[in-house]
Amino acid sequence: MKLTIVAATGGIGRQLHEQAVAAGHEVTAVVRNPNKLPGGVRSVAVDLANADPAAVKSAVDGADAVLSGLGARSRAEAGVAALGTRAIVEAMAAAGVPRIVVVSAAPIGTVPSPGRPNPPRHDPGDGFLMRHLLGPLTKAVLRRHYADLALMEEILRDSGLDWTVIRPPRLTDKPLAGTYRTAYGQNLRRGALVSRADVAHLMLRVLDQPEAIGQVIGIAN
Repeated sequence: MKLTIVAATGGIGRQLHEQAVAAGHEVTAVVRNPNKLPGGVRSVAVDLANADPAAVKSAVDGADAVLSGLGARSRAEAGVAALGTRAIVEAMAAAGVPRIVVVSAAPIGTVPSPGRPNPPRHDPGDGFLMRHLLGPLTKAVLRRHYADLALMEEILRDSGLDWTVIRPPRLTDKPLAGTYRTAYGQNLRRGALVSRADVAHLMLRVLDQPEAIGQVIGIAN
């Protein structure tokens, strides 16, 4: 497949790129700084916080699918997931590319967005500690980041594209295990951790799964 990988120098983006190339896919990397990529990698330089529509369209033209690991790495970057995803969605619509898979975060199902101001108080997959202690604490600390991701998911839901959202819990740098658990529409009990490598593996895997289109998928080791 011809794949466009957004934020290909990030933690999940690097894993996506490595695994996609190893699987024989033809990859275009969308990055802010192409100098961070290995030599010989086809790339398009785009700052997705202030995206040039023509540059984004050139990155997705001819792709079979887009995979995005885009997300804020600091408080100052909060907002980039929604801004960048909106630019990507518009470029995909213009280029006639329907399939996109993005990474979000496990708590987002309970985070409000403008079009979803009253989400459920609890995710059905969360246990007592996550519902009443860890979840509220994490959402308070990462409030701006999560608001950004919630808006990103809303943009996808309204896009008309064939989207899939992957919601991982806390990310680790452990190697690919391939034995992770998944659940449609909810988080997983006792699912506190997952490796970036496993998240990337699932993102690539669902490209061939029509049943994953229009779905949110929880993942955990």
